Amino acid sequence: MPLLRALYLDLLLTTIVVAQRPLSFPTEDGGRICADLYGQGTRGVVLAHGGRFTKESWRDQARTLVSEKFQVLAIDFRGFGCSTGPGQTDFDGAPFEKDVLAAVRYLKAHGAKTVSVVGGSFGGAAAGDASIKSRPGEIDRIVFLGAAPNLPAEKLKSRALFIVARDDANDDGPRLPGIRAQYDKAPQPKELIVLEGTAHAQFLFGTDQSARVMREIVRFLTIP
Repeated sequence: MPLLRALYLDLLLTTIVVAQRPLSFPTEDGGRICADLYGQGTRGVVLAHGGRFTKESWRDQARTLVSEKFQVLAIDFRGFGCSTGPGQTDFDGAPFEKDVLAAVRYLKAHGAKTVSVVGGSFGGAAAGDASIKSRPGEIDRIVFLGAAPNLPAEKLKSRALFIVARDDANDDGPRLPGIRAQYDKAPQPKELIVLEGTAHAQFLFGTDQSARVMREIVRFLTIP
């Protein structure tokens, strides 16, 4: 019985630690971002979804990061879920970087000493633009999944990891050449990992490359 009780308490504690807590916070331009908060700690990570996803899509990755002692905030961009904000009906022109910055600043205001961002597709582009528009040191690191900043990458203020599948493509053709061009302009320290396959951004987590992608993200976020 004592052993069973100990196992039950361990399971209960794990469930409590990885359970998400819904919350919301304002953006600097009057928007309101809905998010799920996982875990606690002084190292924060914002998870920024792609166009076919929402904050719930990060649940497995968030729990892995919590197991590595990160405090994780998965956001819905304005116009997704219950998040709202100016420009939300103009997908190509909406200031999504403001949503990322609001999330980073929320974590900083609630105990995180460093905050990094993992972004898929347009969420990665928004994360890059947020770094460029941020205060120095505000965003520690960025993981771009099938993405690169919209703004000139040479202005990035964060260490960057670019992960892209070699044959990832859209209607305009392969994404790798454009991502590599932005990677080449980005300041050091930076890394580029090109995977085999066609999966775009968060769709990588639905392939046999999923475990490797997550290992690379954790490695990048934890190296000195």
